[in-house]
Amino acid sequence: MTTSTSTVLTVSITAAGRRLAGRLPYETVHGDMADVVRKRWADVDGFVLCCATGVAVRIIAPLLADKQTDPAVVCVDEAGRFAVAVCGGHAGGANDLARDVAVLVGGTPVITTASDAVGTVALDALPGFISRGDIAGVTRQWLDGTAPIVDQTLDWPVPFPSGPGPSRVLVTDTTVEPETGLVALHPPSLVVGVGASTGAPADAAALLLDEVLLEFGLTRDAIGLVATIDRRAADPVIAALGEPVRSFDADALAKVDVPNPSAVVATEVGTGSVAEAAALLAAGPDAELVVPKHKATTATIAIARRATPPGSVAVVGLGPGDARHRTPAAAVAVRTADVVIGYDFYLEHCADLIGPGQTVVPSPIGAETDRCRDALRRAADGARVALVCSGDPGVFAMATLIHELAPRLGSPPIEVVPGITAGSAAAALLGAPLGHDHASVSLSDLLTPWAVIEHRLRAVAEGDLAVALYNPRSARRTWQLEAARSILREARAASTPVGIVTDATRTDQHIVHTTLADLDPNVVGMRSIVIVGSSTTTVVDGHMVTPRGYQT
Repeated sequence: MTTSTSTVLTVSITAAGRRLAGRLPYETVHGDMADVVRKRWADVDGFVLCCATGVAVRIIAPLLADKQTDPAVVCVDEAGRFAVAVCGGHAGGANDLARDVAVLVGGTPVITTASDAVGTVALDALPGFISRGDIAGVTRQWLDGTAPIVDQTLDWPVPFPSGPGPSRVLVTDTTVEPETGLVALHPPSLVVGVGASTGAPADAAALLLDEVLLEFGLTRDAIGLVATIDRRAADPVIAALGEPVRSFDADALAKVDVPNPSAVVATEVGTGSVAEAAALLAAGPDAELVVPKHKATTATIAIARRATPPGSVAVVGLGPGDARHRTPAAAVAVRTADVVIGYDFYLEHCADLIGPGQTVVPSPIGAETDRCRDALRRAADGARVALVCSGDPGVFAMATLIHELAPRLGSPPIEVVPGITAGSAAAALLGAPLGHDHASVSLSDLLTPWAVIEHRLRAVAEGDLAVALYNPRSARRTWQLEAARSILREARAASTPVGIVTDATRTDQHIVHTTLADLDPNVVGMRSIVIVGSSTTTVVDGHMVTPRGYQT
């Protein structure tokens, strides 16, 4: 499946196709399309072909082998009207790639896989699961109106209720033999603890793991994490397992009660257990040791099963608004979440990333604390939550609040996914007003006393910094911008360039160039950014520029 780290190749054959390819953030090749696709078929995760669908089909037909391994292929007409997912819809990520391409070129995604067309859950694209088995057969019955029975062996939540059958969805971390009418969903319920000797061969743990999984009937698809002692976390023997790694120091491992401690290991590394202790500690409260330690010459393996799903919160910056300025990492974080929470206006800006198997929780403006608490509680219950924000979540947004509240609500893993800030987007539209030292100041006194804001504005004025003024004006806060201008005018010329950008990068974007003397607060709203230049800021061909000092 295409992800934020996938390799996507855009191939064009005409001048119009080349212009279209230039709007996409992927590697681009212009030339013999058939030759390029043949040579690169095994090297990339996806193709965007700028040509007629019939041309694309004839080129890729001889190369198709298996939907689990074939790259995604999306075809875009040279006018950019449609982005068609040709093959690899779910498994290859072509459906998501088509949506991304359509957003970037201003076209319409064409998705023909049945589950997407009718808005039902796609069993082979469920966030948090690896799906195996008769996906087509079970999906066909579901689309005909008969939902599958959900057979739980792990009590692991799935985003749909059990149906009457007769088809089945089995939620398990054990190996499952193929069977007509059966889909196995493998969640990341297993944590592999690893101990290794100094200088152990890179494949020592991987070979031992294969033996252990076979002996205990467990599937590699259900491994979600590898755990070890901190001194081994970067060893090739750990990296060869190909899973996320969590490490612990010897003191933390020594506190874990394990069935098979070793006095020799305790003497060597300061803890009586590495593999068993690391597996249990990483698997969380009430974890079960399903595979006690197994030893090879240079490696030791143990496996624990999580009692509950590993909940988490991703605080996601969607950028200033236009999807072209949204990072691939942000798109992946939203698409792979179980729950997406946000101010309803922000949810509108990522609606193209949200599928029918996800829970969406809209929240009114002003309910930021409740929003964060809800996200943390859901994560504590095992959900992977995406808390979406505009701009960057660490700049006048939710990242600080989520970190402040987390210790009181279970401290689930938190990832902050950065985005392009409103200030950066506005500055780019104005020219380069923040090209030298600058500051960002929010004029909202709802959370910060005006006396503090005023003190900071005077420091900005004294330091001769260009400044981006966030939250400059709203229906209720009408005087703060004028007060800020008065403070800045005490230290700056009336002719100091000022830029006002409202709804940066959105369809109703509005840009005003003015000066400190002529700044009209009435053209400024809550979705505006006001950038006031420093004493060195000039206007060059209609663009605000704050020189860095290079020789020109």
